[in-house]
Amino acid sequence: MGRLTVSAVARRLGVAPGTLRTWDRRYGLGPSGHCLGAHRKYSAADFARLRYMHKLVISGVTPVEAAGMAIAHQGNFEEESGVNKTDSLCAVDTELVKQLFKAARSLDRRTLETVMRSQIVQHGVEATWVNLLVPLLCVIGDEWERTGESIASEHMITDVVKKVLTEQIVVAHPKNEVPILLACVGEESHSLAITALAAALAQVGIQVQFLGARTPSNAINEVVRRSAPAAIFLWAQLPENASFEIVKGLPIVRPTPRVILGGPGWATFAHQGSYEGSYEGAYVVSDLSSARQEIMNALGL
Repeated sequence: MGRLTVSAVARRLGVAPGTLRTWDRRYGLGPSGHCLGAHRKYSAADFARLRYMHKLVISGVTPVEAAGMAIAHQGNFEEESGVNKTDSLCAVDTELVKQLFKAARSLDRRTLETVMRSQIVQHGVEATWVNLLVPLLCVIGDEWERTGESIASEHMITDVVKKVLTEQIVVAHPKNEVPILLACVGEESHSLAITALAAALAQVGIQVQFLGARTPSNAINEVVRRSAPAAIFLWAQLPENASFEIVKGLPIVRPTPRVILGGPGWATFAHQGSYEGSYEGAYVVSDLSSARQEIMNALGL
């Protein structure tokens, strides 16, 4: 990937160019290097770091915390391929994002719910999450971080997004007899992304057992022992919640479930493949699309 302009990076991440300039000015996450007589452009490494920060922000981390984590990150960032799916879905509608941001600022819950439901009907859960809801949550979060305002809007829009997504988690004729297990591990309280995954799976006929936020490991283990799901998806936003001991402590059942780890908290765990009879080969996924695909692979779909 060659160097990218501010507008090109903003388009790929689904954020406003002004947000990138704010992140550059406030946190030092701008283009590296400078060519005399030319506009500064983002390198592949710059873009990867911004994408990592962006993933943290949409998971619920404040921009200032996300910036610190992105700057302090020591490992390799994931490659661009397979991470940003906006090109294969519908394009980010910046005007619609602005419309919903305005509705959120005025606490117009009815408009928010109506537009979100309409977009899901037209484009599906996955595309709506990637190209509308994620950019909207970023704009709201950035506004709160920048001005200290819009906290009421942020709480309301989080509630609306969760409500609209939860409405989608209904499967009339499931393709899987045993529900897939989804849970937030440790003290993880941010569950919007995993709710979006549950809704996206429901749209392709996959039923889930959604245990939600702050799921104790003994509750996860009980479900695994009693139902032996084909796949177990564990979400961790922050590194302190991403304990691999939870994975190693899962009860052994047959057939062996595919364990999938999602969320920025698992970033330090490399993709290790799958090992028969062991959970040490858990898959670390980068986004909703790859999580859905791994779960479908586990079901043989």
